[in-house]
Amino acid sequence: MAQTTEDYVAQVADGLLADAESMLEEMNAAIFETSPALASDPTIEAETVASTRANMLRWLAAMASHPAEPVSEDLPPEALDLARSLVRRGIEFDALLHAYRRGQNVAWRRWMERAAATVPEGPELIEVLDVSSAAMFSYVDQVVGGVLATVESERTDLLGGALAQRTATVRLILDGAPVDRDSASRQLGYELSRRHTAVVLWAEPPGLVQGALERAAGALAQAAGGGRPLTLPAGTSALWAWIGSDHDPDPRALRDALTGAEPHVRAVTGPTRPGMTGFRRSHAAAIAAQRLVAGGDAERLTTYREVEVVALAGQDEEQVAEFVASVLGPLAANDPSTARLRETVRVYLDEGEHGPRAAARLNAHRNTVLNRVGRAEELLGHPIGERRLAVALALELTSRLGARALPRSG
Repeated sequence: MAQTTEDYVAQVADGLLADAESMLEEMNAAIFETSPALASDPTIEAETVASTRANMLRWLAAMASHPAEPVSEDLPPEALDLARSLVRRGIEFDALLHAYRRGQNVAWRRWMERAAATVPEGPELIEVLDVSSAAMFSYVDQVVGGVLATVESERTDLLGGALAQRTATVRLILDGAPVDRDSASRQLGYELSRRHTAVVLWAEPPGLVQGALERAAGALAQAAGGGRPLTLPAGTSALWAWIGSDHDPDPRALRDALTGAEPHVRAVTGPTRPGMTGFRRSHAAAIAAQRLVAGGDAERLTTYREVEVVALAGQDEEQVAEFVASVLGPLAANDPSTARLRETVRVYLDEGEHGPRAAARLNAHRNTVLNRVGRAEELLGHPIGERRLAVALALELTSRLGARALPRSG
């Protein structure tokens, strides 16, 4: 029985679904290249990836299961979340529009390649490409239209209330614009002459959790001995906050406070700094810290002081990987057993090469720790104290950045 155009379309879609992760990776790379604002921080980046994945899988699944029917007009929630987040961050819609078109170009090229490998040359292939191109372009236009409507609605709501004024004032301060401190303090209901500890809170996995994030920010402010925090929504699953206080908050008190928050809430804090300059610098440091720990296995609360060295040294990931490979050699292998050796040596150095303390932190026997250190030295080709600073930095980079800090294969 001869195959129909719909049969061929379904086969092409099935083939791309089987290789969906590779396709998603290529689409994301193209999107962030053309719209770098969408990779401006981990929260927006994660929401962009989630939106791209949802759109891609929805269209391919529709083509695989019922290629002759229109794709559902219901927009993926992930696409709407990203649109709302961009409005709250003040990122122009053009960045999102360019992202959709660039992602569409990658998807269409992948589709044509798969179709050429699946469908016989001739009228059948031409018909498959005609039908599928119309379906893809129609779907993207439909999503872009729905997202634009969401953006306009969100912008109208934002511009209509006190949140708009708060957002505008905070952005002026973060941009280093000349702002009268007393006037800005009155507008924000937050005293800018104090010392500030910036906090970035987010949810993993992302979701509509602003209430949970606001409650967590309040608990952290109380633990820090400050008054009501200044908060600003930074997307559908992220919140920026500032805590005004007369002293540096105790990290242990902050960690204890966060244990009472919803389990999916995470946070990073910037250093405590005075005045509007400190307000801005503490926030920039918190954003840098979030980029290091988001999506990882770190504790629910991370202070900037814990990751400061890595944040300063790890800005160029290609150079980081080269440095790690040069310093660690075979100890930079990307496998679980070598990773365990690296973590053991990292803790051992952090504890001043004191075996019992390192063993206690690692929940291991002292002899086990020393044996691992010895094995690591064999891989390094020298005692760990010979290049202690370089080794310690390389280990911190691999601990915080994970595979991003390890040498690239090939």
